Amino acid sequence: MTTFLFPLLGYLSGSLPFSVWITRLVKGVDVRDGGSGHAGATNTIRQAGFGWGALVFVLDLSKGFIPIYLASRIGIPAYVIIAAAVCAVVGHCFPVFAQFRGGMGLATAGGCLLALNPLSFLVSIGLLILCVLILRHAARASVLTGILAAPALWILNIRDLSFWAAMGVGTVIALRFLINWNRQYRELWLDRK
Repeated sequence: MTTFLFPLLGYLSGSLPFSVWITRLVKGVDVRDGGSGHAGATNTIRQAGFGWGALVFVLDLSKGFIPIYLASRIGIPAYVIIAAAVCAVVGHCFPVFAQFRGGMGLATAGGCLLALNPLSFLVSIGLLILCVLILRHAARASVLTGILAAPALWILNIRDLSFWAAMGVGTVIALRFLINWNRQYRELWLDRK
């Protein structure tokens, strides 16, 4: 039963579109209609301000943290925990409660890592900051962090469950970018500085 329950719980938790709800409540707009078009903390900052964006970040982080923390504490098989983490990020990217138009999944992925190993979370945050400083572009830094988090953990000899979760959620983040590779994204990635 838990084989299906926790991945479903992860997906439903990830599907809670906090940025959509908050920007609609405080600004009367859909966060996906402006900025990057994504339902996440960064676009909430653009649409509603830093404070609301920070709240969305914490809520999006908790969408990954809560189901994975619960799953990891009750002694279910490791593959179910990894599946729940992947499903939480899929839920954020393709939320059933927001017409399957979500965000990029980075904060939710971070919540999954935080639940499994706080050091993995800190390494991933450090990697994201480094990528942002080098690339000076949040979207590029996000996808690069998703791709490089698991190899970074491996190099640092962090090879516990969080490594496998980083592999799974990083793949979802990378695929999320590839799925949306269209003219708008080509402009976002190639033309904007």
